[in-house]
Amino acid sequence: MDLFEQKALKTLRPVSPLAEKMRPKNLEEFIGQNHVAGEGSLIHSAIIKDRIFSMILWGPPGCGKTTLATIIAKETSSHFIQISAVLSGVKDIRAVIEEAKNQQMLNRKRTILFVDEIHRFNKSQQDAFLQHVESGLITLIGATTENPSFEVIPALLSRCRMITLNPLSPDNIAVILDRAINDKENGLGNKNLSFDQEALNHLVNIADGDVRTSLNGLEVTASLLLSDIDRPDPEKPIKITLNDIEKALQKKALVYDKSGEEHYNIISAFHKSLRGSDPDAALYWLGRMIEAGEDPLYIARRMVRFATEDIGNADPFALSVTMNAMEAFRFLGHPEGDLALAQAVAYLATAPKSNSIYKAFGDVKETIKKTGTLPVPMHIRNAPTGLMKNLGYGKDYKYAHDFKDAHVKQEYLPEKLKDVLYYFPTDRGYEKTIKQRLDKWRAFKKNLKKPE
Repeated sequence: MDLFEQKALKTLRPVSPLAEKMRPKNLEEFIGQNHVAGEGSLIHSAIIKDRIFSMILWGPPGCGKTTLATIIAKETSSHFIQISAVLSGVKDIRAVIEEAKNQQMLNRKRTILFVDEIHRFNKSQQDAFLQHVESGLITLIGATTENPSFEVIPALLSRCRMITLNPLSPDNIAVILDRAINDKENGLGNKNLSFDQEALNHLVNIADGDVRTSLNGLEVTASLLLSDIDRPDPEKPIKITLNDIEKALQKKALVYDKSGEEHYNIISAFHKSLRGSDPDAALYWLGRMIEAGEDPLYIARRMVRFATEDIGNADPFALSVTMNAMEAFRFLGHPEGDLALAQAVAYLATAPKSNSIYKAFGDVKETIKKTGTLPVPMHIRNAPTGLMKNLGYGKDYKYAHDFKDAHVKQEYLPEKLKDVLYYFPTDRGYEKTIKQRLDKWRAFKKNLKKPE
């Protein structure tokens, strides 16, 4: 290869985006998932002891699933293979298995296979992993944004530990953005940039827990500023402003003050308008957010929460309507998809309201905090073996379908919580039907009492 070809090859070499360059290299740099990767946590201990296990990392986009898998492989000196379920098939999986066998035989190295978007593999593709995960030939780390209980086959799920990752908090994202703008080796530390507080707040808020979104926004803004030939003094420090970000991202921000308060004021007004059954106000606040450039999927997620927290079983279809609206927006985008959100907003605002589920589950969590892990009553325990049957597992269990109306007087709570009630449906909407049915069933029991 001559000098010209070498220069051409160097020119054509892809430049990694800022989000990729700022990817943490070790657990010390990894931010925001202390419950699974912090000191003393499950993964931290497994790395120290070099006893990595197969796992499914479940979490929203941009929360660190790929980064965590890469760190695990690096800090355990494992052979690391990464594939995407979107682009790979059974043939690729077989090639991975062969490579893993060679690594084991020739280099005595175990192989960590990271499968991004594992939920996109069909059953036969997931089946191809089973034998090799069970034999230990490969340690599987799958990443998914979808609930693994529905998207990963039970046989594979049973051989993996499910690890739930949370969306990154605003504080987490602010720290990462600050690191990116000051890091001279991987970030923008040599560009003489700094943040106006409003600009930083906006980048944090548009991320909605996805650090990749905020880093991409920072990179586009910085690129625009640094290429501006009209700057009078290229050596002078540049402060990134809210206006710079709006210009770079081609979307207007909500009216943020230094704490981002107006963003939360508007989403609060939207939520309270829905709760107050005012479709006109709710549609107005929806329009305000969309026109200001708010992420529609953030709005949709708030609506899903509302459907479960403020409507619940008063109208069980509210959740389906909202989920369908979110999927419709994903499919259509702006502006057609806006109408799907508007339709769901009108439905939620005019639906009967109940927070009974919200209150009931809150009481359940409080009870668990106070009472801990109470034992499962013997009569409703599973008894798959003779030994368990001899120990009394499942003894005297009454099969509901053998009784009139498929209902039988039987205790299902731990003995210490006998007769405690949590769910008190209202007389509104479909919950009125549920209440009538539940009142009839509860009449079979005695000594009923509310949780303390």
